[in-house]
Amino acid sequence: MLRIAVVGSGPSGCYTAQGLVQQHPGALVDVLDRLPCPYGLVRYGVAPDHEKIKSLQNTLRTVLEHERVRFLGGVPVGPDGVPAARLRELYHAVVYCVGAAGDRRLGIPGEDLPGSWSATEFVSWYSAHPDAAADGFLTGVRSAVVIGVGNVAVDVTRMLARGVAELSPTDIPHAALTALAASRVSEISMVGRRGPSQARFTTKELRELGALPDTEVVVDGRELAMDPACAEPAALPAPQRRNVEVLRAWAEAPARAARHRIRLRFFLRPVELLPADGRVGAVRFERTAPDGRGGVTGTGRFEDVEAQLVLRSVGYRGVPLEGLPFDPATDTVPHRDGRVLRDGAVAPGEYVAGWIKRGPTGVIGTNRPCAKETVASLLADASALEGKSVPEEPVTALRAAGIDPVRWQGWCAIEQAEAELGASLGRGTVKLPDWQSLMRAAQGGGS
Repeated sequence: MLRIAVVGSGPSGCYTAQGLVQQHPGALVDVLDRLPCPYGLVRYGVAPDHEKIKSLQNTLRTVLEHERVRFLGGVPVGPDGVPAARLRELYHAVVYCVGAAGDRRLGIPGEDLPGSWSATEFVSWYSAHPDAAADGFLTGVRSAVVIGVGNVAVDVTRMLARGVAELSPTDIPHAALTALAASRVSEISMVGRRGPSQARFTTKELRELGALPDTEVVVDGRELAMDPACAEPAALPAPQRRNVEVLRAWAEAPARAARHRIRLRFFLRPVELLPADGRVGAVRFERTAPDGRGGVTGTGRFEDVEAQLVLRSVGYRGVPLEGLPFDPATDTVPHRDGRVLRDGAVAPGEYVAGWIKRGPTGVIGTNRPCAKETVASLLADASALEGKSVPEEPVTALRAAGIDPVRWQGWCAIEQAEAELGASLGRGTVKLPDWQSLMRAAQGGGS
């Protein structure tokens, strides 16, 4: 038998496990996760109102319920849990699918003022991640600025404008639902440093902003005109052309009264967050202009945009995992076809897949071919790997080290507790928002 540990239960980890058991009849795969809940960013990164995308959990569930796959939650890997070196002793091979847990910073004055957050922190809060910051994002907030023009920026902008009627049927934690229902945010600006033809959001996500109840979307036609590609959108690739067409329609629409106003701004680069009353009060932007080479250059003209809440959405980044090599230039683990490289040489039995392998690029489906490549490399090495002696039951060794994994029945107990919580609140399933309640539910279901 070939015993394999897959570290991370998000899409890349599940696709890796699926490929291994489908292609190797003797593979036994333990999918380890630091959290007691599976599915990674599908559970903790997809907005609660995107139920179709969240339904991918059903596909991942099928993988984790396979007879030769085990889910072991609550198993941290690294200095606070199982050292990477110890994991290598317990399994013939280890595949790290740990994603990109960090977020990029702006590197400007005032970035650490109260009221300035990463979009990742805001998403974790409304997704009930047990490590999320305490409530307080929306206290005293009238105007918000979202820096970035990708899909995550669109998600957080949409959530700021959502009403309780649309969010109540979702699994959003009750504290977040209550805070958003009481929110006084009326003005939301989503700002990019380059032009609309270079924005990273998809048209489907963009159009959802225009479908929000009691919400006006405002686009400045003068900023569209600054982008040469907007004058002749027919020459753009189809995704960018559709984005520009949507933006042009909004720019031409007459103004109307609405509870929320979303402003989509372009060619503005943040240079400083300005304080007011001990917290962020505005964002100072420098107007940029196309440089003729696909980038932008500063113009020396500045504009201040009021904001008591600033969410930066400028990208994720991988973070080092103790015991694994790491390339700080790419924020990834060095590899060759998924095989981990140590000092340029292949490290037997160590592999990577997902964002920690290729960087935070692509969509959920991009993880399939990425995992496929890694699985092919591992299975090509299988005969050599199986020669290593490993314990018959890794869980025994984990428990001896003081780690009692949450097994699948424990996760099912969490699901049951979330269903019961929702019923008690007159809602559907409602996520448990903290470590204590998650672990209490999991232990009630056995481990």
